[in-house]
Amino acid sequence: MNILVVDDSATMRRIVSNALNNIGYKNITTAEDGSEALKKIKQEQFDAIMTDWNMPRMDGLSLVREVRKMENYKEVPIVMITTEGGKREVITAIKEGVNNYIIKPFTVQTLKNKLEDII
Repeated sequence: MNILVVDDSATMRRIVSNALNNIGYKNITTAEDGSEALKKIKQEQFDAIMTDWNMPRMDGLSLVREVRKMENYKEVPIVMITTEGGKREVITAIKEGVNNYIIKPFTVQTLKNKLEDII
């Protein structure tokens, strides 16, 4: 399984990547914002996308909107990993095409459970 992790924080990219490694996912690519992620998405097919919401240049919600327009990404699971934990934000993200939602900080078990729910 090929997973793309998108977050403007190098520390969070490392935390999410390490958590994914710990639960058995080894093919992980990272991007520092939605713009960089879109470039990578156009070059390579990913099986799941984990994205932060708040990022410079292109935020996570804008990334989700762009990804969902692509025919080969209409069914790819997307997990939003963010500090935005309000009910309104969760509803907005799901309406835009996010399959699951994780609020930072999170545990490896939470990540595992959320991924298992959608994969």
